[in-house]
Amino acid sequence: MLPFQLLTKRPERMLTIAKQIKEWPANVWAGVSVESQAWVERIDILRKVPAHVRFLSCEPLLGELKVQLDGIHWVIVGGESGAGARPIRVEWVRSIREQCLQSEVPFFFKQWGGVQKKRNGRVLDGRTWDDFPIFERSTKENKIALSL
Repeated sequence: MLPFQLLTKRPERMLTIAKQIKEWPANVWAGVSVESQAWVERIDILRKVPAHVRFLSCEPLLGELKVQLDGIHWVIVGGESGAGARPIRVEWVRSIREQCLQSEVPFFFKQWGGVQKKRNGRVLDGRTWDDFPIFERSTKENKIALSL
């Protein structure tokens, strides 16, 4: 089964829906946007969603971010792109990467962003960061997938 990523800025709505579902599908990942420290309260709500994979999308990253990553399985970081893109600082990205490494949470760096995002690329400290969470399928799900 392919994973489906649900991303929202309104995790309370996702939690309301999750409470109505008998069993959250293992291949449906739940995520919230966290652009700056002002939005970290979204993470506490996300932790209550019974998804097998919960992730943060820190894109566009607009400021320094200090977070507790317990109960979080993946962090995506990226800069804003297009006309009027606000700048991203390397120290913000490094800080989140270090928090992920210390907590053993996969870190994915998507892009530096900017008006010419392709030219700016996605290399951080000499390499790309393409970590993904481990997606485990249960025997029950495999039987369902095989029977389709």
